[in-house]
Amino acid sequence: MQEKQGHKYGLHRVIEPEGVLPQPAIRVNNNMEELYDNEILCDVQTLNVDSASFTQIKQQAEGDVEKIKEIMLGIVEQYGKHKNPVTGSGGMFIGTVKRVGSAIKDTIGLKEGDRIASLVSLSLTPLRIDEIVEVHADHDQVDIKGQAILFESAIWAKLPDDMSDKLALAVLDVAGAAAQTANLVKPGDSVLIIGAAGKSGLLCAYEAKKRCGVSGKVIGTKYSPRGAEVITEAPFVDEVIYADASKAVDMMEKTMGANDGKLVDVVINCVNNPDCEMGSILPVRDGGIVYFFSMATSFTKAALGAEGIGKDVTMLIGNGYAPNHAEWTLEMIRESEYIRKIYEERY
Repeated sequence: MQEKQGHKYGLHRVIEPEGVLPQPAIRVNNNMEELYDNEILCDVQTLNVDSASFTQIKQQAEGDVEKIKEIMLGIVEQYGKHKNPVTGSGGMFIGTVKRVGSAIKDTIGLKEGDRIASLVSLSLTPLRIDEIVEVHADHDQVDIKGQAILFESAIWAKLPDDMSDKLALAVLDVAGAAAQTANLVKPGDSVLIIGAAGKSGLLCAYEAKKRCGVSGKVIGTKYSPRGAEVITEAPFVDEVIYADASKAVDMMEKTMGANDGKLVDVVINCVNNPDCEMGSILPVRDGGIVYFFSMATSFTKAALGAEGIGKDVTMLIGNGYAPNHAEWTLEMIRESEYIRKIYEERY
């Protein structure tokens, strides 16, 4: 039977509302029985739910694993994808290619049996979950039996041979953060990493130090003593402060105390909690840069908050994609024995 022709960006899978792209769509078609000619069908092993989304789900479930499963299954049943209706975010998956559509099989560089990680959000990925096998609540990963569809325009990475699948998945989930950090930080810059002990924060701190050099300074924040220990021992973090990013003035004062009384050049927000916009904006100098990698960020709060205090800063939304970001970030894990050790212990 000839396959139906699909749209490059997956519009053919959108159910509601008609004509929008799969990410902002309310519902998508997750029927895996009929493959379009430009789709990649994958058997899914593990979902890596983005930090903001999984934190919200755990709070809603009050930490109950069975409730977490129920919430996740309900999201996919209702929307055809894992797009958290509260945070609007998703995550990514690892799995095995089962079938490649006829229109792309000779050009896409994938074949049946290849092990891959998706590098596009679950919030736009048609997904079917047949069973949730295990919930790894401490590191935002869920083992499942199910299938997912990648579109022709999707980005993905073949899983490396020199690290475990779970480690690679955790790294690739935040690959865009460190790659964007490399574009923002210059030699001699002072850089504040909010949430530096987290999955994305640790990678950003490492890349920031590479870029700012000995004449620059990397300041890492953490709210818990456990996280502070991780970044205190990190050879690429110069100063550590205990601070709650939702308390903006306190964050600014502690940052200046760690930076010779000055505001910093660049702030990178990697925390997964809401109401941290002003805690990111106040510590940066006029003309500086604030990079919001967190999916819990409110554009309205950031824009109006900066306006309200008369702060002239460049604010960037955390794009999970940058050219060659997957290879870039995997190489960072190979370079840094410290980060690899932390990641292997966690994931």
